[in-house]
Amino acid sequence: MAHRLDWRCVWNIRKLIRREQYQLLHAHTPRTAMIASMASCLTGVPWVYHVHSPAARDSANPIGNRINSIIENVSLIGCSHLITVSESLRLECMRQGADESNVTVVHNGVPAICPPRDHRPEVGGTWTIGMVALMRPRKGLEIVLDALSKLRDQVDVRLRIIGPFETAEYEEVINDQIAHLQISSLIERVGFTNDVPAELAKLDAMVLPSLYGEGLPMVVLEAMAAGVPVIATRVEGTPEAITDGIEGLLAEPKDAASLAAKIEALVTGRHDWDQMSKAAFKRHARDFSDHAMAAGTAAVYRNVLSQKPAK
Repeated sequence: MAHRLDWRCVWNIRKLIRREQYQLLHAHTPRTAMIASMASCLTGVPWVYHVHSPAARDSANPIGNRINSIIENVSLIGCSHLITVSESLRLECMRQGADESNVTVVHNGVPAICPPRDHRPEVGGTWTIGMVALMRPRKGLEIVLDALSKLRDQVDVRLRIIGPFETAEYEEVINDQIAHLQISSLIERVGFTNDVPAELAKLDAMVLPSLYGEGLPMVVLEAMAAGVPVIATRVEGTPEAITDGIEGLLAEPKDAASLAAKIEALVTGRHDWDQMSKAAFKRHARDFSDHAMAAGTAAVYRNVLSQKPAK
């Protein structure tokens, strides 16, 4: 697509569907929902839509969010079934008018990759926490930096920033904050990596202080699979994977003091690291594996196809 409203690709997809005799379409974003909806109308092939995050608050751009939300809502008029990655998103879809019988939760899942660790953190020692994300305002990196500043004179905690910045302007904002807080000695910048599990194995905890817009973050599940406790915020579907005090800890969003308190609780031994690591690993294996996600998605496919009228 040359731009958001470039519909020419619909005709190519229509040809592809007929040539390959596809029986079902699956879209994942507002723009692909628009295309799938049109292709479905032209071919009679049903389609399902995967809701990964709330379109109305997916970014810091209110105009873009509004446009995406309108496109999504209009496109979904002919959708056969919705798959949401969390219960919170299922309830939101129903509040927006979706029929309960046409919405199924299939939690995100990731492979069971647990690289060997070369150390275990100790109370009183240096703790390394890491944030793995595309660094952009809604991920809350500013909150981690403020929390780190609050903890500087109490515990020995270092932060690894793992992932690229969305824009150079945002990176400059973060650089200014680090300089203002005088915490550059506590920060290690890793940048982009194509081996997230290897980076997770270097961490004592993974922190994700999202402000909003999360369906069920993949990196939270990757950390759980690696046996790394997660310190995250009570946003969207994250509490469906992390039970506070069991697989990890949950802070309040946009609250550096709350996040600092959760980090301190872990590094000072108020929570047993080994127990939390094992609980995270077991919970991933039970509920958030790639096999569980595939099985749930396949069940939706079978349900939709069973309702398709016979030719």
